[in-house]
Amino acid sequence: MFRPLRALRVVTVISVLNRQLRDDARGRIAVYVVVTVALVGFVASLAVLEAERNAPEASITTFGEALWWTITTVSTVGYGDRYPVTVEGRLVAATLMVAGIALLGVVTASIATWFVENLRRAQSEVSEDVEEVSTDVEATRAQLADVLAELRRISVRLDALERDRIVASPSPGRARSVPSARPSA
Repeated sequence: MFRPLRALRVVTVISVLNRQLRDDARGRIAVYVVVTVALVGFVASLAVLEAERNAPEASITTFGEALWWTITTVSTVGYGDRYPVTVEGRLVAATLMVAGIALLGVVTASIATWFVENLRRAQSEVSEDVEEVSTDVEATRAQLADVLAELRRISVRLDALERDRIVASPSPGRARSVPSARPSA
């Protein structure tokens, strides 16, 4: 009776995968869900086969049919070619339907999370680039202001030197005059 439970040896495979995916939560969840659904599917196939095998008018009488019914039920396709007729088989079917919906929900959520993470990462990179550019612009403006101030100081000194030169050495026949100041830059 408990022989089918030997399939629980798959738990060791899960622990190995868990070690491999230790840092990736999304990968771990995906592995857990896939392994759990596969295990539930296998057990459900055995359970529905046991419940339906000897029932009158049963459409699930071999393990292959039970496995096919399990796959179509968990994937929410449900062709209707195979279906349980006993109460036990229908309880197994209800459990399997919930597992299929959970599987689809986890897959959809994982894909949506991946998209959101990539969008946030891209927005973060763009924000960093914009901050870097605005910092560069501010630094360039500060440098330009320093250069302009230095040019004004040089211009004032040149004007003063030129005035001093003209006043100190007047040329013969000319009146002493001071040229107008240079326009500042």
